[in-house]
Amino acid sequence: MKYTTLSLGVLALTANFRSSSISMAAAFSLQIAGRRNVGGISHSNAQHGLYDANEYFSKRFSAVSSLNSLAISADTDVILPEFSTKEEYMEYLTERSALPQGFASGTASGKFISVEAPAMGPLPIRGTVIHLTDGPTDSWAAVFTKNKFPGSPIIVGRDRLAKGGPLHALVINNKVSNVCSGGDGVADSEKVCAAVADVLKLPGGAETVLPSSTGVIGWRLPATELAQDVVPLAVKALQVENAVNAAQAICTTDRYPKVRSKTLSCGARIVGIAKGAGMIEPNMATMLAYIMTDATVDKATLQSMLSESVNKSFNSISVDGSESTSDTVVALSSNLVPMSKSDGDIAEFKDALMEVCSGLSADIVRNGEGTGHVLRVKVKGYPGTNYQATQMGRNVVNSALFKCAVAGNDPNTGRLASAIGSFLGRFNEDASIDEMSITMGERMIFSAGKFILEGDEVEKELSKHMEDAQLGECDDFPIHQKFVEIGIDFGSVGTGTATVLGSDLTKEYVAVNADYRS
Repeated sequence: MKYTTLSLGVLALTANFRSSSISMAAAFSLQIAGRRNVGGISHSNAQHGLYDANEYFSKRFSAVSSLNSLAISADTDVILPEFSTKEEYMEYLTERSALPQGFASGTASGKFISVEAPAMGPLPIRGTVIHLTDGPTDSWAAVFTKNKFPGSPIIVGRDRLAKGGPLHALVINNKVSNVCSGGDGVADSEKVCAAVADVLKLPGGAETVLPSSTGVIGWRLPATELAQDVVPLAVKALQVENAVNAAQAICTTDRYPKVRSKTLSCGARIVGIAKGAGMIEPNMATMLAYIMTDATVDKATLQSMLSESVNKSFNSISVDGSESTSDTVVALSSNLVPMSKSDGDIAEFKDALMEVCSGLSADIVRNGEGTGHVLRVKVKGYPGTNYQATQMGRNVVNSALFKCAVAGNDPNTGRLASAIGSFLGRFNEDASIDEMSITMGERMIFSAGKFILEGDEVEKELSKHMEDAQLGECDDFPIHQKFVEIGIDFGSVGTGTATVLGSDLTKEYVAVNADYRS
């Protein structure tokens, strides 16, 4: 397989942009010349992103209209900007989703007829292949669902992780999650992995391919259709330019693709994609995330950092309180960009990984099925552990009554207090609330055991706060990054802290899930 990797860190574009473009293109040309061929299957240069450096450079910045003292980063912002159209959002993602060195992604579509519901006729299915172009890596880590009904890809993945072998590719399909099906789900997953290994001519075979599936639970995976029809086309479509195609292809009921990226000072990149919109309350939702980097990092360090980042990000969100059978977060490195083992570089990598995970987890909630508001609950001083503080935050964002109130921009503070009190009554009866204060937006609404709600202005302010954070329930891009802010502070009685994100409950959420399989 012939690829060329084009990486772009952070560029400062100034008024002398045109005069500097030649030297920049020359630098890209040197990098292109230095890449080696992998595999042995040959496709056209255009298919696999083999561009002349000047052509690539021109393409990447053709959308830039003003170059006077502009600083343009190849990374997504921690807080995404506001967008007016889907086209704006997609352009933003494309410009900031350049793949790390040593990665290629390809996607393809196919059709299948469900054994369980043949009357539905031919149904669409998409497959995605992510390939490490310079060979297999030992530097990979994963966190899987704890649901007691795990999907067959989870079973395969846990086995791969336990054995500690290398990975050379990932294969992901949507539409069917391959969970507790009537056939042999593990064999079906392995069949698809074998197809990837065969088409890519991977020396380690199917054991070096990690599968993931998302979609309808209980249906057999259409392994033959995926192996014979979809995988070869996905491999043929492999490209090294950006991750947007993969981010789009793994979606199911997602309203838009999700990508986050970060460039390190050593030049390495971390790029993550994720899908998830419903059945979201990870313990480690239906939620899949794949994080790629070219920084040199060993397996043990990567696993430790990933587990910590997942706990603080993906495990602190909820759309509907339902933990999926297919949750998977995978991080893997091509190890092509040297990164020292100094405390500073390791800390920078850890912070960048956390930023990518936090961004993706927030994006999942914001694009949740029918989501009209994103709630952010911050807990301080909880009389217990951080994990218990997180559980209390989840109880708030999962309260159906409070979620409905938020959907209607109704600051029904009694429902908020009820959600807090019911959790404490069940799980921490001895907790003192003498010093507790509760805020909504910037307004204190509860203190010293009493609500502070007198006057029409308070009601108007709280309702306005919710209105300002409102999203379109069917929007196919994120118009803003605002939250309905809830603060719960226990004062000096404890040290537990947590930040939990959740969504409201709208008619659109019910409509989506009532018609999910059709």
